[in-house]
Amino acid sequence: MKRMLKLPRTIRLDPSDTFVFERAAEPGEWAVSGAFVFWDRDPASLGQKQRVALRSGFLGIDSLGWSTLAVVTEATEAERSEIVERLAAQLLAKFGAPDMEAARAAAGEEVAFASSLCDHAPQTILAVQRSIENGEIRERFRTLKPRPTGPGGDQLHRHAPAFTFHDVKGEEPDEDVDLLGLTKTERT
Repeated sequence: MKRMLKLPRTIRLDPSDTFVFERAAEPGEWAVSGAFVFWDRDPASLGQKQRVALRSGFLGIDSLGWSTLAVVTEATEAERSEIVERLAAQLLAKFGAPDMEAARAAAGEEVAFASSLCDHAPQTILAVQRSIENGEIRERFRTLKPRPTGPGGDQLHRHAPAFTFHDVKGEEPDEDVDLLGLTKTERT
């Protein structure tokens, strides 16, 4: 039996991505981790919205915008090949890849890694948390799953959070993210 190829797409459950990131990815874009954007950057030099992207964003390959969440989506081999080509073109044009061959190789690795995150049922929602440890970017990926209905409740009337977080790779995060605090601007 042939294993179905799965890749992440950006998803927007609410408008928060449009104000926490410098550029929000469009819903439904094919996505990769995007950590490579920050490999040669000093986190201390990043602006607030760039730090949010470093800490918790998936990169949409067409807009080069960020999404807090991605959704596992079935894809064809032709779509995967097209995604590699589109990302390679971005790596060449915007990220200084020396030539298309090198860009294509790097894009292929990024897309393969993104695919490895999708070893879940289609429509599973993915989240990422990044931190800097010993000078290197460390990524932890989680899935968000609906909580089961509590006793005597139904999907609309139970009084519990909509999602629970489950570790996919790595261990518990070292920090909490204050989304409301990220929207506040510093005043001088």
